[in-house]
Amino acid sequence: MSLKAFHLFFIAASIVLAAFVAAWAVSQYRTLHDPTYVLAGLASAATGAALAVYGATFQRKARKL
Repeated sequence: MSLKAFHLFFIAASIVLAAFVAAWAVSQYRTLHDPTYVLAGLASAATGAALAVYGATFQRKARKL
């Protein structure tokens, strides 16, 4: 596995992890009604979105090399 492929795999795994953390935070908020979990869910969702943008940019850039 090349370094580029590993990097893309690691980005994808991080996006999945961020989605699971966001879902967990939302479920915790529904149970405990603590606003901290809403902030954690939003931060995790934003991180996942930023990673998706970064992954697409990296893939486009790596294709040119």
